[in-house]
Amino acid sequence: MQDSAPPPEPDANGVVADAYELNWVDQYAPAATRPFLRLSRADRPIGTWLLLIPCWWGLSLAMLYDGQASWFDLWIFISCGLGAFLMRGAGCTWNDITDRDIDAKVARTRSRPIPSGQVGVRAATVWMVAQALISFLILLTFNAAAIRLGVLALIPVAIYPFAKRFTWWPQVFLGLAFNWGALLAWTAHTGRLDAPAVVLYLAGIAWTLFYDTIYAHQDTEDDALIGVKSTARLFGENTNHWLRRFLVCTVGLMGIAVIYAAVHTASVPALAVAIVGPWAMGWHMAWQLRGLDIHNTQKMLQLFRVNRDTGIIPLLFFALALLL
Repeated sequence: MQDSAPPPEPDANGVVADAYELNWVDQYAPAATRPFLRLSRADRPIGTWLLLIPCWWGLSLAMLYDGQASWFDLWIFISCGLGAFLMRGAGCTWNDITDRDIDAKVARTRSRPIPSGQVGVRAATVWMVAQALISFLILLTFNAAAIRLGVLALIPVAIYPFAKRFTWWPQVFLGLAFNWGALLAWTAHTGRLDAPAVVLYLAGIAWTLFYDTIYAHQDTEDDALIGVKSTARLFGENTNHWLRRFLVCTVGLMGIAVIYAAVHTASVPALAVAIVGPWAMGWHMAWQLRGLDIHNTQKMLQLFRVNRDTGIIPLLFFALALLL
């Protein structure tokens, strides 16, 4: 049995069960906008961070790769933030539209806007399209190769909500979608897709398998009852061993990407600093494993959320390397 009580019935004010306490949406947003902002997970910003951080990894390593920086890179940095917020919102809205019947049967998700009756499917669809169109306008400011990559990103985004219906590994599809920004930001800077970006992308997918398996352990009992698949259910009591494997893959692949990106153009001190980034990230992931308790849903949510810091750690080392 899970070690914590199930989430309460849907809040009378529409507050979602796993939203951050005192988040800005529930505290300050106009009442009419709250259901739509909740659809976009604006009250739960961790997902935006997890989508954004690989973008910034890709940009920083691309700058190390060719040793160049321009004012346009500042726009790439900012637009990645805007695009991550909007596309995460559009993707989550799509996820909630497709999962509305499943969400109504799961304790943690039945308070979401569609199953709780805050937003209808038609209004949610309009909101999803609006967010995607604004994102596309931002994408049009990039080079042609990056634009093509941005359009292709819609494929894993569209498939992901259905993955848990046909595979025990839906987290792979989430990883394909959530780390696409590493490819996109690299290409927006360099004008082409190079091998280090692909290796970095694979590192991000391994990281996603790590944190989203932790996240999925919140719902294993409900998922088993309704037949939804996940790596959390697949691994069960062996989760710790699998997460260690994902940790090793994340650190190893990111280390290869860093060396491949920086070895020919970066100075020796810059390369040395950059390679510390994956190692430090690995230590933070190992720290999470020491606190792992798959039967404590609150602990799983806490560990999932600290992965924002996990992803920022190597980024700090990459930024420092750019200054050397």
